Amino acid sequence: MSQTASPSSEAGTDSAAGVLLPTIPNREKIMQVAIPTAALLIGILAWHLLVTLNNIPRYILPGPVDVVIALFTDSGTLWPAMLVTLRITFMALALALIGGVGLAILMVQSRLLELTLFPFAVVLQVTPIIAIAPLLLIYAPDTQTALLICAFLVAFFPILSNMAQGLKSVDHNLLNLFELYGASGWKTLIYLKIPASMPYFMAGLRIGGGLALIAAVVAEFAAGSAGQGSGLAFRLIESQYRMNLPRMFVCLIMLCATGISIFGLTSLISWLTLHRWHESAIRREN
Repeated sequence: MSQTASPSSEAGTDSAAGVLLPTIPNREKIMQVAIPTAALLIGILAWHLLVTLNNIPRYILPGPVDVVIALFTDSGTLWPAMLVTLRITFMALALALIGGVGLAILMVQSRLLELTLFPFAVVLQVTPIIAIAPLLLIYAPDTQTALLICAFLVAFFPILSNMAQGLKSVDHNLLNLFELYGASGWKTLIYLKIPASMPYFMAGLRIGGGLALIAAVVAEFAAGSAGQGSGLAFRLIESQYRMNLPRMFVCLIMLCATGISIFGLTSLISWLTLHRWHESAIRREN
């Protein structure tokens, strides 16, 4: 006789009340959102109580209410500054993706080119960006270009290194199979090496996205650029000089939110690319 599955086999059941409970995966998803949200709200409440109960002046430690007021009061200045920072960050990341992936492919295809160019990439990576920024400000045609180059240099190496490592990590048995069927080097690259390197590339993308933002901020600190085209980093320094701590906190929160958003976006791209076939993005069945 065929047996039909009871409701409790697909969802948890409260035996006393006969109420269907969410399945375990749904419960986990709810907890993944609820717990961080609750922790954030508790932290904000503790911050508010600390400032209120101790009567701490806003020029020493502003409360959450002061920060929210500053966000709306200075929105005409801070939001355009954030757009400047975002533009530099994403342009640098796009250039790093094009340059890093392209150079990794060329180096993997040519051992001589790898030995020639990779040391220069390492030198650029290990040199502190704060030391390079003053030189770029001298030789670049304008400040925005110097900031873009600084952000590009920092985001470039993780993408290059991860992509090159991924292209080299292809299963040798599959390489032998492609050679057995007479596939050319470029066909092997397109149909085997690049798809197999996607997990490494996605890891480099997540790292490079965060580093591009950090480098844009650090370069603007070094440049000290002001005026209409200044980003959030200058607004942060300006708030510090004026002892406007609520505005300073707003700048910090906006930078933090931008970094989280970039990481979330790159993580989503990674999941959309890998979740159907790669073990790193597939939930274990047991």
